[in-house]
Amino acid sequence: MPTADLAARARAVLDTVRYVVLGTVDPDGTARTSPVFFTHVGYRDLYWVSRPGTHHSGNLAERPRVSAVVFDSTVRVGEAQAVYLTGTAAEVAEPDLADACRAAFADVAPGAHAFTPAELSGAAHLRLYRLQVEVLEVHVDGDDPAYGTGTDSRQRVDL
Repeated sequence: MPTADLAARARAVLDTVRYVVLGTVDPDGTARTSPVFFTHVGYRDLYWVSRPGTHHSGNLAERPRVSAVVFDSTVRVGEAQAVYLTGTAAEVAEPDLADACRAAFADVAPGAHAFTPAELSGAAHLRLYRLQVEVLEVHVDGDDPAYGTGTDSRQRVDL
């Protein structure tokens, strides 16, 4: 079954919703979710700025595998679109920071700040993080006329 429509749905969500909910894992194995404001580059790299001492940043330093979801929580029940992401996340290393900042902040949302490497390194309190997406899936309602199976599901798409 062609998935061009599903890919368009994924792009629409990632281009309009600005928060991703990151799922990291605590040292004792407990799941931890954290919403962060993000930008993306090519739908395969998601960037956000955070303090290294936050709970989720500490989890990433020890366990970089991440599950994440981007969804519009403002729509009516039954109309939600969601994109599920799985991959590896980490703080962007200082040698890569200039290129990563250029990419991550090339097209920032209104009201957002385009950080510079100086604001994200050295004595600065914030750092840049990147989720490198390995698997991208779209939520499909069980009653979807084109892709529904009677049960809600996730369909993998390549963007």
